[in-house]
Amino acid sequence: MRICMKSILIGGQAGQGVEKASEIVTEALRRIGYYSFNYRDYQSLIRGGHNFNVISFSKEKVFSNEWEYDVILALNDETAEKHKSHLKSGGIVILYKDYPQADEAIKELNLPPISKNSFFVGVLAKTIGMKKEVILSVVKESLGEKQLEIASRGYDAAETVFSIDNGKELNAFIISGSQTLGKAAIDAGLERFIGYPMTPATPVFHYIAAHQNEKLKAVQMENEIAVVHGVIAASYAGKMAMAATSSGGLALMGEACSLAGISETPLVINLAQRTGPATGLPTYTAQADLKMALNIGHGEFPRIVVAPGLPDEIYELTQEAFYLAYKYRTLAIILTDKHVAESQFTIEEFVKPKRKPEKFIIKADKNYAHYKITEDGLSPRAIPGEDDNVVVKATSYEHDEYSNTTEDPEMTVKMNDKRMRKMKTLEKEVMQLEPVKMYGNGSKVIVGWGSTKGAILDALRELDGYSYLQIRYLSPFPSKVVKEVLEKADEIVDVENNVTGQLADIIAEKTGIIVKKKVLKYDARPFSAKEIVEGVKHA
Repeated sequence: MRICMKSILIGGQAGQGVEKASEIVTEALRRIGYYSFNYRDYQSLIRGGHNFNVISFSKEKVFSNEWEYDVILALNDETAEKHKSHLKSGGIVILYKDYPQADEAIKELNLPPISKNSFFVGVLAKTIGMKKEVILSVVKESLGEKQLEIASRGYDAAETVFSIDNGKELNAFIISGSQTLGKAAIDAGLERFIGYPMTPATPVFHYIAAHQNEKLKAVQMENEIAVVHGVIAASYAGKMAMAATSSGGLALMGEACSLAGISETPLVINLAQRTGPATGLPTYTAQADLKMALNIGHGEFPRIVVAPGLPDEIYELTQEAFYLAYKYRTLAIILTDKHVAESQFTIEEFVKPKRKPEKFIIKADKNYAHYKITEDGLSPRAIPGEDDNVVVKATSYEHDEYSNTTEDPEMTVKMNDKRMRKMKTLEKEVMQLEPVKMYGNGSKVIVGWGSTKGAILDALRELDGYSYLQIRYLSPFPSKVVKEVLEKADEIVDVENNVTGQLADIIAEKTGIIVKKKVLKYDARPFSAKEIVEGVKHA
């Protein structure tokens, strides 16, 4: 059953406070009992251009945005021109130039031009029927008392068009995927974040940098190659460390990922995908880097790839990625994208990880073997400098158990076998976690990964007879359970934000099942629930 949902678009130039206005509105909606989803669309510009946010809200949980609007708040002419054709029947456009009182208030109150967004937040609140005291309380907390009067004037200048319910405050909070990932990393015990600014991964850097303390430090390096080697060095020295980058950044990190593989050094990377190839569309979304994440780095070694779809499970899977990377001494990639990273969600609580991260460091003796050959492939891990009588040495060369370089064919086979035994052990442990999730009980199955989850969940309410298989662990791939689900399905539809249907290829490789029906979107924008409903019905 389709939920009752309304949508607001707030648009203007970069620098007009569009994003801040949207954040104020979503928090005010939470305080009167509404869940919201806040989608952010912006160009790769500091000033000018066309930026907009879409706030979709409902009394029920909402995980995606619509492309049709009940209200358009246009802070410039371009916003109205671009989006008025998507106004719903009975919708309204709030156009900046219809309110000359805004400029009068700016002048009279001696406020900067950006304060105009406070005026129009007030106009918008009155238009949708929100109580004045609610919106003013959020304005005060977000922007300070100096913005109260202009917001109040905006409210008084408008007329009520809609009558939303001013209900009880939700026991929930609003957060983006990037903020959640940063919090999860800190809660996992992060000690070093090493980064280089790259959209859309930079907000993770900002969040962690804002929460530095005596144990946690955020360091900016000169490029992505320096970043990944810095993380490897910190991890080797005994710190819990990570990096966050985007598609082109991970491409530059490839050789170092291979270094982590052979040196068996824990390496955690958040890959926040954006539209490529090359520079592509830096501020827009895609799911085109799945195969890169699964195969990054030359040579054969275990790789862990998790793909959370919503902030609550970003918290869960980020911590599990740390746990597994440090236990199995290998690469773990947390796969997000611009959509889930920068959109804001209303959630009630985080999902707790099924494993608590730790470093798995032992106190070694003089006979310590950094690459000890074991039945399960896991070698004990010590860190250098703890004991003058213990040698701890990592290397990028093939080696024996004691880190000595070797070209011996028998030892080369033994070390390759040891590293891949880790993968077998890892596969068993991942199956004790929750590598997949099922939603609904229909005999027809939609399969997806990552950020499409929100729109698929919203679409599922309108798709009778369908269920949704979310694959959360892409490596190691949960082949057995995926095959069991899909073999029983009357119909399988793959939904992805890429051109080729990369997950469908992985399913074919790992299970032998060919997914013929695909709903693919690759215009650099995320799916709406409506697009998925229509796509699935016509697939």
